[in-house]
Parts: sequence; structure tokens; C-alpha cells
Amino acid sequence: MKWLKRVLLLLVVLFAVAQLFRPTRANPPFDERQSLYAATHVPPDVRAILDRSCIDCHTSTTTWPWYSHVSPVSWWLVDHVEDGRKELNFSKWSTYSDRRRHKKLEEICEQVKEGEMPLKEYLWLHPRAKLSDADRATLCTWTESLIRSRP
Repeated sequence: MKWLKRVLLLLVVLFAVAQLFRPTRANPPFDERQSLYAATHVPPDVRAILDRSCIDCHTSTTTWPWYSHVSPVSWWLVDHVEDGRKELNFSKWSTYSDRRRHKKLEEICEQVKEGEMPLKEYLWLHPRAKLSDADRATLCTWTESLIRSRP
């Protein structure tokens, strides 16, 4: 029983010390004119889906939830957001080449069809971000129409 108390005490101390090492959760500055919404026609139904399910990880306007202030969860969360922004950042949409935008539009449809996006881990705490079959069809129809409209 004594060893259990020591292990628990050690875990509490490690958790407390981890709170001293928090990553920066700041959203980077960006030019709104470069965003997807400024550069591309996004119908209201598509925008609602993107706002609900995508923008926290794929823009520079992340809304950081309360648990993003708790280490070690904060480390994991910041890493996911940084990876999401590197892969696709709707805040920098107009800075992408036509070729890259085309590829990203294809990937959006592919990944939502396959259920790869939004990430399962994100959905644990954000169940309203889950995409319905209708949401997936709406996103794919929209991305495919943009692809067809580009040379």
C-alpha cells in the first residue's frame, strides 16, 4: 500500500511540474484577404460545415478550448493544430499555387469520404464536428465544382 501512495504522489508531482511547460497557443497573424473565404466562393452550407468541422485545425483562427491550458494535453493539441495548419491552412489559401489548391481540393474530398477528417481524436471532445453523409457529399460536390472551374 505504501508503494501505491508513492506512485500516486509521484504522478501528482509530475503533473504539477508539467504545468510549468506549456506550449504557445497563439494564433499567428494573417491577412484576411488571403483566406479561403476571401479568395473563393464558399456557399453558406459549405461554410457552415467548414466552420463547424475544419477551421480549428486548418486556419490561423483556432479557438483554444479550456483543456488546451492543461499539460500534457496542451502539448498534444498544439502539435495537432500545427500539423493541420502545415498540411492545409485556409487562412493562407490564396498564397497556394493553382496546382497546390487543386491537390488540396482533391484531398479534402478524399479524406472526408474516407472518414480520415476530422480526426477521430478531435471528435471525442467535439462531437458536433462529425460529418454526416450529407456533409461529405456537400463538401465533395463543392470541391469538385471548384476543380472543374479551374483550368
